[in-house]
Amino acid sequence: MTMIRRLDAAEAEARLAELAAVLRDAVEHGASVNFMAGLTAEDAAGFWRGQLPGLAAGEKHLLVAEAGGRIVGTVMLMFAPQPNAPHRAEVGKMLVHSSQRRQGLGRRLLGAAETAARAAGRSLLMLDTESGSAGDHLYRACGWTAFGQVPGHSHKPDGPLAETTFFYKVLDQG
Repeated sequence: MTMIRRLDAAEAEARLAELAAVLRDAVEHGASVNFMAGLTAEDAAGFWRGQLPGLAAGEKHLLVAEAGGRIVGTVMLMFAPQPNAPHRAEVGKMLVHSSQRRQGLGRRLLGAAETAARAAGRSLLMLDTESGSAGDHLYRACGWTAFGQVPGHSHKPDGPLAETTFFYKVLDQG
């Protein structure tokens, strides 16, 4: 059984190697998640280490999926810091280990992020992903609205530029 739960900064720090392994797996399998092919375990752990202050301050929430006591998926909710945006958050690092894909885990992680956003009083979520990717299809299937594409926005892990689609979702507060 796969369980989804929030990690605090202390537990995230203790589990940096697991978080790094999920990130490296995503990049190795072609996910366009801000990193290039050849991402090292040290650099992946460094990314997650850089998130710890935001987690500790409550500016971000990290939700993880665990199977057999190991982290197999992540999603991060980043709260907008601007005074005029207390209703908004961004979703990022939506990752599912390749061994766990096509089993509904991405949908569950996304739902957990939406639930956490509602609980924090957020009613508008935003994210971006590579156009035509598995994430693109997931977000559309989960009721997110695409509002624009930017050609050549980011490099794929193996080098070529790819189009990015931007999405939003208005959350019901009920």
